[in-house]
Parts: sequence; structure tokens; C-alpha cells
Amino acid sequence: MAGDQEEAERESPAPAPAAERVAAAVETVAAPGEFRNAYRRQLLALSRRIRLLGPFAEELRERRRPAGEEEERALATLADALEKAVELLKLGREGSRISLVFDRDRVMNIFQEVVAQLEQALHDFPYNELDISDEVKEQVELVHAQLKRAKERVDMPDDEFYNDLLSLYNKTYDPSAELAILERLSEKLHLMTITDLTQESLALHEMVASGGGQDPGEHIEKLSMLLKKIKDFVQTNNPEMGPPMASKIMDTSGDQKSVIVPDEFRCPISLELMKDPVIVATGQTYERSCIEKWLASGHHTCPTTQQRMANTTLTPNYVLRSLISQWCETNGIEAPKRSSQPNKPMPTCSSSERANIDALLSKLCSPDPEEQRSAAAELRLLAKRNAHNRLCIAEAGAIPLLLSLLSSSDLRTQEHAVTALLNLSIHEDNKASIMSSGAVPSVVHVLKNGSMEARENAAATLFSLSVVDEYKVTIGGTGAIPALVVLLSEGSQRGKKDAAAALFNLCIYQGNKGRAIRAGLVPLIMGLVTNPTGALMDEAMAILSILSSHQEGKAAIGAAEPVPALVELLGSGSPRNRENAAAVMLHLCSGEQQLVHLARAHECGIMVPLRELALNGTERGKRKAVQLLERMSRFVVQQQEEQESHSRLQAAAAQVLPQAPEQVQESEIPDQLESPASQYPTLL
Repeated sequence: MAGDQEEAERESPAPAPAAERVAAAVETVAAPGEFRNAYRRQLLALSRRIRLLGPFAEELRERRRPAGEEEERALATLADALEKAVELLKLGREGSRISLVFDRDRVMNIFQEVVAQLEQALHDFPYNELDISDEVKEQVELVHAQLKRAKERVDMPDDEFYNDLLSLYNKTYDPSAELAILERLSEKLHLMTITDLTQESLALHEMVASGGGQDPGEHIEKLSMLLKKIKDFVQTNNPEMGPPMASKIMDTSGDQKSVIVPDEFRCPISLELMKDPVIVATGQTYERSCIEKWLASGHHTCPTTQQRMANTTLTPNYVLRSLISQWCETNGIEAPKRSSQPNKPMPTCSSSERANIDALLSKLCSPDPEEQRSAAAELRLLAKRNAHNRLCIAEAGAIPLLLSLLSSSDLRTQEHAVTALLNLSIHEDNKASIMSSGAVPSVVHVLKNGSMEARENAAATLFSLSVVDEYKVTIGGTGAIPALVVLLSEGSQRGKKDAAAALFNLCIYQGNKGRAIRAGLVPLIMGLVTNPTGALMDEAMAILSILSSHQEGKAAIGAAEPVPALVELLGSGSPRNRENAAAVMLHLCSGEQQLVHLARAHECGIMVPLRELALNGTERGKRKAVQLLERMSRFVVQQQEEQESHSRLQAAAAQVLPQAPEQVQESEIPDQLESPASQYPTLL
């Protein structure tokens, strides 16, 4: 895509010595932190054993004689095992407590792998060669013995705990027992305070955000509903915490309505529905205005984690903003509008910079086409160079002048102007200015009528603007989608990629899905999916997944005979493509034509790749694969029952029908039969 942002070149640091890695991992585990979840006992035991290695790590760090090649390998093996343990303990501290219970088999497998890896690393360790003292060696051997015992037995979490959660998740519990179940869960999950509940909401949000813009799925929605049930129970039983939080929000008719906002959509600082969620250096998300006030007050730590932030960069959380918009649309609520940030300081251009930009803008207004073309080209290059230039050019008033050149009869001028707008749009603060200037119809005009390079850069501009959710509606209503579909069909590889990215962004909004389907997007996407070169496969499968959730999209996909290609992708595609293929198949196997698609999938041998995906896929892929396996299994059983029933009917009919007459010798047949027509049908 044109207008790429500059990238700072950094030299890769040399890898830390293995002994230093061992010491760093032990120090990380020794840092204070709580385990407030179903695995508290197991996590504490693992943490305690690693902390006992503290003196051992100190001796490794202080030794003067360098390790030989064999010793260095042993240290590296131990460092790998410890770093894996650190990741597990981090998951225990920061992961969703509810989700960890549901993932108990996977979590316990990780536990066993970590314990086995640590035990093996200590078993083979060359203590003598590294001059480890006898006292410390005895302590390490004690840890090794404990790990060996732990490896031989599996310490599973409480079964009642798991069954309680599962009954609420599947709604199979006795209603009269609901309060007792919620009380047990709130105690065992340590969800008893506002802080605990907020941290769990944030952990669930991180699971949504880690989906990369994909549909968070039914599983996350159910987990959020479980948390809401527990939260309502805790707040009802602890009045001092306040009632379940409801907010007054404007609905689409302009009236206010009281609604329960999902916790993951609330800012942890204000507890209000976020309008402009941004991610800080620690990975937490806040409302932009709230975290800006926090930083302006002199704070250097993250409000939620209390960690010191490495920088104050605020990155827009487009995934969460999209989810909030979808939730608002579903609930008939007016989507929150971002503030225009009037108090944000604008960059200061030097007098020479401003004079240069003003001179170029004067040339844009010149009646001389040559001057217009050269000025647009220079602005294009300036805007490409850095973020400071992008803001200075926009502040000087370039956007309306560049828009006026999009209708120029000179194709090169038009191309420079649309590319300059693309480069300006990369900066977050310029997007609103471009949209408020009414840019979209002019950009779509170029997308339809410009040179190929201009069309491709127009598509890239729409992609850049469409990351803002409220702009998806505007762009979709201007005829951009059919033009993007045409470019996807006939553009260069780069142009197709930008068109696909813009179409994916636009189709996140439900109203645009129908426009894309009616513009003929599905056959094009299916062509990319079955293309032997695999070009744009990732983009194609992402779009197919999002369109399959639309009724028209599901019908169009089903008409394209997609099952063989999807089954092949399930078996041999990339992790994300396998996940999307499972999502598409799941949608196809839940509609009017589900029996047709189930039968075709069974013919294509879907069960083997599905089982493999359920074991080794991404989290979303595993979830979709399990759901699809359940449907396939029910279908296969139903088919078998129908075949058995048919066989029984045939057997019963054979017993009722008269037996065929015995064969007779030719000499026994009379010369003339009586009334042959009454005994045998006439063959015509």
C-alpha cells in the first residue's frame, strides 16, 4: 500500500547468555503476585519450587569460569523450561479465571509439560562441571525430587467447580440451585470485589482483542454472560458495592434508555461505555480522554496493573471499537461518537516549512495544469515522509484543495492528489478532517474512473478511512463496495490486496454485507479460495468467514459448491485459514441446506481434519471444530438409523410378499396359457 509509515531501524540485541536467562526467569517468578483462580494450589507449588532455585541462580550468575559447550547446552535447556514455566504462571495471574476452568484439560497438559521439562533439565544437569556448591546442589536435588513426584501424579482442580460452571454455561442446572451455585463460584473464583470483577472483565476483553478482528464467537459471549450472572449475584448480596451497573444511553430514536453495558466495553477508569478505546503500553485498554487525563496528571503507571509504562503511546483499539458498534446496533442504541479532541495540541510547523507548504497550496489553485500536477506530486512525497508533515499539511488546509483535483481530467494530477490524501489519512487525526470534507464520493469517483494506480490508491484510502467504525456506514452508502469488487477482480496484486482489506473492514458492518454480496463478491472470493497459487488466500478466507454469517451470504456461498475446497483447507491451510474454514462450514451446516452440506462434507472426509483441528487448532478454531464435529456426528448417526430402518422395512416386506414360483422344466409348460394378460403385465 502506498504511503507506508516510516520504520525505525534497530540492531537486534545479542541473545542473553543461558545462565543470565536462568537467573532472570527465577527472579521473575519470585516477584510478588497472586494466583486467584481454580489452579491456585498447583500454581503456588510450581512457583515455590522455582523460587527455591534462587541460590542456584545466584551461583550461576557469579561464577567466573565460562561454561563449556556441553554446560551451555544444559543451561539453555533449563532456561527454556523456566521461561515456559514463567509463561504458565503469567497466565495464572492474568488470564480469565472463568476461561481457565473451561480450558482445564489444556491448562493441565501445559502444567504436566512444564513439570516434565523442568524435571528433565535438572536430572541431566552437570553440577560438578559448573562448580556448584554442595549446599546449593542439595537444595536443587530436593527441587528435582519434588518435580519428579509431581510429574508422576496429576493434581486436577475441583470437579464440582468445573461442573458448576458447565451447568451455568449450558443452562442445565436446577433453577432452585442457581443461587447456591453462584455463591460457590464467586468464592472459588475469588470474584468477591469490584476490583476482582473488573480484572476478570479485562481478561475476557483481552481474549476478544487477541482475535485479530475476527468474530469473538458464542463461547466468549457465554463467558461474559456467566461473569454478569456472578457479578449481579455478588452485588445483590453486597449492597455496599452498589446495584448491577446500568447506564443511560441514547437509543436510535433519540430517547434515553437504561441498559446494562458489558464490562469489557466500559473504561476501567470511568466505568462508562467507551467511545474511543485506546491501548496503552501495558496492553490495557481505556477511553482516550480518561487515560489522557491520567497521564496529564503526572502518572507514569497503568491504572489497572500498576506497572510503569514504557511509553505514553496510545494506539486505537479498532477491534474493541468495532465490537462496541456491533453491540450498539444489535441493541438499538446510538453508537458512541468520538470526540473531536479540541484540546489536543497541534504540531508546530517551522516558518520555512509552513512557507513551503503554503507555496505548494497556491500552486494547487493555479490555472496552469502543469503547476497543479507538480504541486500535488510534491505534497504526495512530503506526506509520505513522516507524521509531522502529514499534520502540518492538513493544518495548512490542503485537504479540500486536493479533493478538488480528484475530478481533474489530467490522470497524473488525479493520481498524485488521491495518493497525497492516502498518505495524509494514515495519521489518525486527519481521518476526521478528510471525512468531514465530504471526500468519499470523490475518492469513489477515482476508484471507478482513474488510472489503475489511482484506482488502487483510492482503494487504499478507503481502507485507511474504514478502520473507524462510524465511517463504514458512510463509505458503504456511496457506491464504494461495487467499485472495490471490480478492482478485486481486475487490479494488480497490490490493488487486489487493498481492495480485499477495504472490503473486509466495510463488511464488519452488517448493512454492508448485503451490498457486497449483491455486487458479486462471493464468486470472486470463491475463485481466490480455489486458486492453485494461493494468492490472497488469507484475505479471501477472512471475508468469506464474515459473509457466511449473513443469510444472503450463506446462500451465495452454498451455491458456489464450496465444501470440497473448505475441507481441503481444514486439512492443509494455515492456522487462521483453517479456523475461518471451520467457521464458514459451521454457518453452512446450520441453515436450510444444512443436510446437503453435511452430506457433502461427509463424502469429502471432513471428520479427520476436524478432529485434528479440535486438538491442535487456534482457540477459535478448536471451538468451531468441536461444534461442527457435534453436528457431523448427529448427522452420521441419523443417517445410520435411517439406513437401518430402511433395511428393516425391506426385510419385513420380503417376509410378507409371496415367494417366487419354483422353476419348472420346459416339458412341463402347457402349450397354451389361460388368460396371460391377467397374470403378467404387458411389456411395451
